[in-house]
Amino acid sequence: MALASVLNRDCANFSFDNCQTSGFGCGPEQGGLGLDATPGDGLSFSVRNPLCGGDEDGVERKIEFLHGTTTLAFKFQHGVIVAVDSRATAGAYIASQTVKKVIEINPYLLGTMAGGAADCSFWERLLARQCRIYELRNKERISVAAASKLLANMVYQYKGMGLSMGTMVCGWDKRGPGLYYVDSEGNRVCGDLFAVGSGSMYAYGVIDSGLRQDLTVEEACELGRRAIYQATFRDAYSGGQVNLYHVHSDGWTRVSQEDVLMLHHRYKGQA
Repeated sequence: MALASVLNRDCANFSFDNCQTSGFGCGPEQGGLGLDATPGDGLSFSVRNPLCGGDEDGVERKIEFLHGTTTLAFKFQHGVIVAVDSRATAGAYIASQTVKKVIEINPYLLGTMAGGAADCSFWERLLARQCRIYELRNKERISVAAASKLLANMVYQYKGMGLSMGTMVCGWDKRGPGLYYVDSEGNRVCGDLFAVGSGSMYAYGVIDSGLRQDLTVEEACELGRRAIYQATFRDAYSGGQVNLYHVHSDGWTRVSQEDVLMLHHRYKGQA
């Protein structure tokens, strides 16, 4: 039978004629396969499709996406530092080591990716279009607060529909540096420091130990770089390269892109 027809059914039925009668079974605790033999001239059994929703209790099960990353952003006296890793994972499989997790919305706004890569990329690129439309209509740049609110309103319409997105919107406007966290549930939080992803706890530990308001640009960049490196060292779902951006009054600047292996050699001799 066609593969598509099998995948679209709750179970696939197989029968073999002129076979010796036999019977065997496998319970739910043995992998979820249901094999039933019927007496007669042939063997007939069915295999339940694990991709289809539903269980013995009749409750529909959603597909659980396994994903990991480390992204962070924090404010200091000279603007906002944004640092991310570049590893994309599909469960235990490393899909890519060179993912660009910072989306450049406009010359003064940046967005980060955490969660589903497709969801983050689509919605933040849609946000970039809406920000450009705002700029053309109002003859001025959109504020960081308004941009984050646009994104939160857009994804809130799809709440509970399976979106997976945890992003930070960072930028500079008439009120100075701005930093907001927005997720796929429509939550929107303003703050001075955020870390998102499976390695965020490790990044928070480094940032909390070294963050000060009077940091120089070089010190702030080094702090963000080291926080991401430490997260990639401890978290198997983070890795690849450390991409670093600095948002200031003249827009954003891409500071560096460094492989975590090179950073490991640099930091291994330090306490």
